[in-house]
Order: sequence, then structure tokens, then C-alpha cells
Amino acid sequence: MTTPEQVLDALRGVMHPEIDQNLVDLQMIKGVTVDNKRVTCTLALPFMEIPIKDQLVRSVREAVAKLDAGAEVEVKLTEMSQQERAAFMKMAEGGPRQAEMLNDISHVIAVMSGKGGVGKSSVAALLAIALRRQGQHVGVLDADITGPSIPRMFGLHQPPAMSPLGILPAETQTGIKVISINLLLPSEDEAVIWRGPLISGAIKQFWGEVFWGDLDTLVIDLPPGTSDASLTVMQSIPLSGVVLVTSPQDLAGMVVRKAARMAQQLSVPILGLVENMGYVTCPDCGRRIEVFGPSQAELTAAQLGIPMLGNLPLDPNLAARCDAGQVEDYPATEFEPIAQRIMERVPAQKVKPVFGH
Repeated sequence: MTTPEQVLDALRGVMHPEIDQNLVDLQMIKGVTVDNKRVTCTLALPFMEIPIKDQLVRSVREAVAKLDAGAEVEVKLTEMSQQERAAFMKMAEGGPRQAEMLNDISHVIAVMSGKGGVGKSSVAALLAIALRRQGQHVGVLDADITGPSIPRMFGLHQPPAMSPLGILPAETQTGIKVISINLLLPSEDEAVIWRGPLISGAIKQFWGEVFWGDLDTLVIDLPPGTSDASLTVMQSIPLSGVVLVTSPQDLAGMVVRKAARMAQQLSVPILGLVENMGYVTCPDCGRRIEVFGPSQAELTAAQLGIPMLGNLPLDPNLAARCDAGQVEDYPATEFEPIAQRIMERVPAQKVKPVFGH
């Protein structure tokens, strides 16, 4: 009769399709039981809806079946704990990053706010849309791991596909490539309760293990603040520059200045400042109404010594389009000159990461 030890030995011959290590060494096999002709293996996944889940299950079944063709093989799935997931991702970083070597990305622009609630993700989406309308090949990397919103804006819900070259990003109706943690979760309402090292590992995987192919511009949507996620992007990814987003309140200006200091300390070029939700246009008389008070953006830009790229209105139509997954249908006429100014300021050479991978 087949023993659990024999099953484990067989599974040591099953290599992870993305990492040059076997499933046992990666601590993905959490238990093996044998009851007569029934073999049960427990396979631990970093999160349940990874694109290669079915491939892994099939590989485990085939390896066990080779031991005993008449055995009934059951593969139970479980999700790694936070500690297990962090250890797994650390081991995974040591594997080959074939996708990164094959990707050809001309410009990488991070969109950063410092403060939450200023519409940073919508600015990132509008930038990608404007560049796509200019004929560029564009991608969006959603680095806001704990508060992802990019897939919802673009109406994307299906998990990304897998290829021998790496994870294939989802594509919007106009051809913008997108990767986000929300595309890998069983439900878009699922909470991602991860500590910093795990968030950093996911961002590195989105950069190094996603096959973006040839892109003119990759837009990275950063989360609010100046902690792990933003630090990982600036230290691990070769950036062309950062676009800062603020709103009219001086409080938002104070926090965005912190984000700017971070970029400056890490020697990442700041391409300029965009003020979002600066005004509302009255539907009856066309007058601009400054609902959040007078703009402080010009003053903030002058204090930082960076260009003021433009002001965007608070537009209910944009909010409705984002909620409906139809942001690409938004006219975005106010954003076109802003996108043009951003690209005019993009340097020819990207900034090399401070610490690499």
C-alpha cells in the first residue's frame, strides 16, 4: 500500500510552474493521508483564486496517480496564513522572473497623493485613458493592495490568465492592460488584511511576474501615504516620475507635501501636481463653484518647486461612470492637456531602483 512518505517523495518532483522549486520545499503541501485506496493531499495556496490553481491541483493528482493508478486522489485546498504567505513570497522572490526580462516598458509613471480621498485612482485611470486615446500601448498596475478600485472602474471582474511567460494582465474594452489584487480575490468585497512585507511582495510580483509585453507607458496607482507600498515601488521599480494629486483643502496640500518629500529623498522625479475636485460647474449658469474653498494647489506647487499640471472638476458623471465600470466612456476633455504636460516632462531615462529586488 502507498505510504504518506512515498506520496511526499512523489510531490517533491512537482515543480511550481512559476518558481524553480518543488511544492514540498515551498511548504505548499500541508498534509497527506492514506486510507486504503484513498489518498488525500492538502494543498496550501497563497490566496485561493490564483490563476494557476487548477494547474497545481492537476499536477498533484497526476504525481500521486503514478504511484498507484488505482488510487482515488483527493486534493483539498486551503489558504496560507499571513505568516506562511510571507514566507512563501520570500522564497518565490528567489525564483526566475522571466516576465520582467521579456517586458519592454518605455515609461513608468506612479500616481501618488499622500492623502486618501482626493481621487488619486480616478486620476490614474484618466491618465491611462488619455494616453491610450493618443495611440499609446498602456498598462495600469494597481499597487493599492488593501484598497484596490481600478478593476471596478474599468468593469473588470475575471481573474487574469496564465501563460508560460507569466501572469497575463486583464484587458479593458479599449485595450488597456490591468493587474490588481482584486482580480485575484474570490469577491471584490473581500478584505486584504496583510502586513507590510506581504503587500511589498505582491507589488514586486505584479512588476516582475506579470507579462506586460511592449508598453509605451505603465501607470502605477499608489495607495495613500508614504509607507511600505509607496516605498516598495520607489525602491524596486525603475520609475520615470511621480504625478502628485491633491484637492483644494490646505490639509490635503500638507499631506501631499509629505509625499513629495518622500519622492525627493528617493531621487524620483516629480512630474507635477494635479488638483482634483477643484470646482463644480453649475448646470444652469455654467459658473464655477469652489465647493471645497479656494484652491491651495498653486501655492503647494510653488512651495515644492514643481509645475502645476492642471485642475480637474468634481464631476458626478465621472463618479457614475466609475461606479458602472465605464470610466473609458468618460469624455475627459479637461484631462487631455494635463496628460500632454505629463508626457512632455517625462525624462528619457528611468530612475534605477535604490535597492533593486
